[in-house]
Amino acid sequence: MQNLLKVMFLFVMVVGVFFLAGLVIWNIMDRTNGRLVSSGERREYLLYVPKTYDPAKPVPLVINIHGFSQWPANQANVSQWNKLADEEGFIVVYPSGLGIPKRWRVARTAEDPTGVDIELQYFRDLIDKLSTEYAIDPKRIYANGLSNGGGMSLRLACSLSDRIAAIGGVAGAYLVDLAECPGGVPAIFFHGQADKIVPYEGGPSERFPIDFPYIPAFVEDYAQLNGCNPNEIVFLEKDHVRGVRYEGCDPGADVVFYTISDGGHTWPGGKPLPKSITGKTTQEIDATRLMWEFFVEQTGKR
Repeated sequence: MQNLLKVMFLFVMVVGVFFLAGLVIWNIMDRTNGRLVSSGERREYLLYVPKTYDPAKPVPLVINIHGFSQWPANQANVSQWNKLADEEGFIVVYPSGLGIPKRWRVARTAEDPTGVDIELQYFRDLIDKLSTEYAIDPKRIYANGLSNGGGMSLRLACSLSDRIAAIGGVAGAYLVDLAECPGGVPAIFFHGQADKIVPYEGGPSERFPIDFPYIPAFVEDYAQLNGCNPNEIVFLEKDHVRGVRYEGCDPGADVVFYTISDGGHTWPGGKPLPKSITGKTTQEIDATRLMWEFFVEQTGKR
């Protein structure tokens, strides 16, 4: 009996050690350096300020939003926005979602009727806080994200169009009803036709029993919100990438769409995610740099 108790004790101790080690590793991976209280909840974020930042000169703010089950530091590594921030002199913030796994509440549901409003208030509070601490140009605040984060970027365009100058979405899970959107926010979208998590063709995926939209139709519907006509101008068509721009959009409300024929649920030009899970990460284009050039083009200022 004593031997059994010793074995059980050792087992519990080993499990405890592994659990604590896991917590330590997770805390290192999920590092953040900023906190605020929003809607009574403690929220976190990871902020990157380039060394060239000059508080006397207003700078753009790029909000880069992680996907479902991801986290800010991982999104920073995948997207490589910090490298471009060093070159161009803007500030980047990586907000952190809630829950286990982390996620963003982008669509209104009967089960969680206030979730969207809580998320929106967090982004308002985050922008307000950073604007008091740094010289942020209120006319150059851009949002973009991957997957669920792309869906959150769309939600910001629809519900915070007075704060967000332009958005970008990569492999976005666009579950917002566009009837809720006033339009007018320029957008650039990227999606892989080999995406098995948020399928290009729409409908449920092998991982999520969700009715995702058919991506080309979604982009066209969004373009129509911005006053664009259905005509597409193909400006890039080589190898595995096709880029189109819509005609006749309202001034400063352009819509651009890149299709990657062999692209998975990944960030083009970024650090690859596990290929067995997400598919191929194309290096034929760089979504981060293309987004930045698009954002600059829409606001007319770097």
